[in-house]
Amino acid sequence: MALTASIMVPIGTQAPDFHLPDVVSGKTISLSTFADKKALLVMFICRHCPFVKHIQDELTRIGQDYATRDLGIVAISANDAENYPDDAPESLKALAIELGWQFPFCYDETQETAKAYTAACTPDFFVFDDHRHLAYRGQLDDSRPSNGKPVTGADLRAAIDAVLAGKPVIDEQKPSVGCNIKWKSTP
Repeated sequence: MALTASIMVPIGTQAPDFHLPDVVSGKTISLSTFADKKALLVMFICRHCPFVKHIQDELTRIGQDYATRDLGIVAISANDAENYPDDAPESLKALAIELGWQFPFCYDETQETAKAYTAACTPDFFVFDDHRHLAYRGQLDDSRPSNGKPVTGADLRAAIDAVLAGKPVIDEQKPSVGCNIKWKSTP
């Protein structure tokens, strides 16, 4: 495991489109899936990373708390499933069902979506406004698996709430940290 920080992509960056299969429903998910939503949360996560395991219950709560709000949510796993079988689509599907996630959980087999978003670690969070311009990229909160701080989702929730209210997101955004995305080796 290599501790990796998210890349702080410039605020205002346009959300790249994608077309990825939801591991639970099999439906193809894209930006247009969320066209009627005022805000969009894109999360790069996986199953095996201890940083994601540490916050997975909070991801469930966020999905539940915002289910009736004007927020689209999509989780994406881009890890190399051949070398990390816990991150294969069937395993991801089992996790989503086990945790009762009400948002799509997609598998980025080619890793092109992760590259387009400049995702670097799991977890990596991106919040976009109604024009799909980046408003927030950074951490869920100050909690880490070994620091004893409670998992609250405070930073991410504040960003989501600001975008939904049409207000600016705070300027000081802290990078997320976690395991690096497990990139496929190139021949």
